Amino acid sequence: MLAGLHVKNMALIREAEVEFGPGLNIMTGETGAGKSIVIGAVNIALGTGNFKDYVPEDADYALVELIFTTENPRVRELMKRQDLPFEDGEIILTRKYKGGRSTSKINGETVPLSFVRELSGELIDIHGQHEHQSLLYAKNHLGILDSFARKETGPLLNTIKEQYRSYQKVKKEWEQAVSSDQERTKELDFLQYEIQEIQSAALRPGEDEELENSYRLMVNGQKIMEALSEAGNLTGVGGFGGAEDEIGRAARALSAVRGYDNSLEELGNTLEDIESLLGDFNRSLSDYMDSFVFDPQALRETEERLDLINRLKSKYGNTIEEILASLQEKEDRVELLENYESYRSELKDRLQESSQALMSTAAKLSGVRKQYAKVLSEQIRSALVDLNFLDVQFEIAFEELSEPTEEGIDAVCFRISMNPGLPLRPLGSVASGGELSRIMLAIKAVMADKDHIETLIFDEIDTGISGRTAQKVSEKMAVIAGSHQILCITHLAQIAAMADQHFIIEKKPADSKTVTHIGQLTEEESIQELARILGGAKITDAVLENAREMKELAAHIRQDI
Repeated sequence: MLAGLHVKNMALIREAEVEFGPGLNIMTGETGAGKSIVIGAVNIALGTGNFKDYVPEDADYALVELIFTTENPRVRELMKRQDLPFEDGEIILTRKYKGGRSTSKINGETVPLSFVRELSGELIDIHGQHEHQSLLYAKNHLGILDSFARKETGPLLNTIKEQYRSYQKVKKEWEQAVSSDQERTKELDFLQYEIQEIQSAALRPGEDEELENSYRLMVNGQKIMEALSEAGNLTGVGGFGGAEDEIGRAARALSAVRGYDNSLEELGNTLEDIESLLGDFNRSLSDYMDSFVFDPQALRETEERLDLINRLKSKYGNTIEEILASLQEKEDRVELLENYESYRSELKDRLQESSQALMSTAAKLSGVRKQYAKVLSEQIRSALVDLNFLDVQFEIAFEELSEPTEEGIDAVCFRISMNPGLPLRPLGSVASGGELSRIMLAIKAVMADKDHIETLIFDEIDTGISGRTAQKVSEKMAVIAGSHQILCITHLAQIAAMADQHFIIEKKPADSKTVTHIGQLTEEESIQELARILGGAKITDAVLENAREMKELAAHIRQDI
């Protein structure tokens, strides 16, 4: 449910805050008072509109904030996927414009506009002139039917989408397989060249690391020998002075006095250990220096081998393991190409099996749709009668597609006849704008129990209607409001009288400027507003009494629903 709306610096609205309630929320006001600004602000917050032409020139920034409360599990999944905080079922959706840029936040966290649109699609559904016009396009009719039959069509649609992807994959593979023999021969020759190039290298896993270590050693051979020689001179390698001789003399000097004090015994032992360790070190150092040989030929061979491996890495993989895996793939592909007829025969069988599975599910889905189409068309026709289409006929016509899609093999079209004797024809060629708004309302009424979106906004629902038709429309909206929250902007008293919450949108002077104000009306104020709608500039006692009776009648109707 949309619990609140906060708007700042949007056209004539300097700042407005509205708290909506459950059921039917009606907004009325004079023409030009700013009702369209409210819908525009909501669209901006939801990511389907922009701030252009709304932000006043003297404003530093503009802000729209929507507060939702919801238990919709799909919303919870989306919030979790985006790792957004979601406590007590509350979502605060904020969009701010400043310095030529807009930012979107959900519960205080900045999010991309694409996610705002995705999330808002689960929270609210806006029906204005554009949405009514969507009924003109038959491609949208299938979605309405599938939503109505979701319990049975949903699993089938999931299956058919997977089968369609598999079918397309096999189909693409088949199309590539039936390419010319000349292309296959070229591919085979090229693969054999690549296989030969890799095989001739006789690569061994881990070889590159070993070679790189050897290369570093050989390249730095001179530095290593200089460092070893200096260390050997200092420690006394070869028995010519150095630290080993000095420590030996120190040990002999200390040995001469060890008998005079027991504590000198430990010092003498320590010095002897040092002399022994240094002797071992010098022998190891000498052995290393004797074994270390710099071979220019070995360096060149190592460089060439590394160059070869790196060249193969640039073509076939980042590691030797990846190169060898690429070799296996190429060998498998060669085997396939050399046995191509067998492969094509197997692929043809797979394509046929995939196509049959897809068509079987599509046929089953089509059968389910046709069963539900009969029920849905009758319910829509009945709802249209309730909306004062007295002699209406309505049907959902099917046509089989020449090729299956991920939605099956059905193309459907809503057809209607609004006058006796006239044939059923597509909505787009028959219905006017006002009629389309009522047809959309009839569909929404039928879908009310199946639609998981909690909040519906109706703008221009009263286009081209009055009198008894307006009364019928108001009653149908009250029915939908029993299971959904509805926000409706209207010019008709019959619809406004049904309000559970009634808001007035009006212009008021403030600081030498005209601003738009949004306020909630009391019961008596609502009656006054109904009288204004009914009576125009002059409100007589008779008009006021008529408004009061209309409000009381609406209350009785809501109780009976």
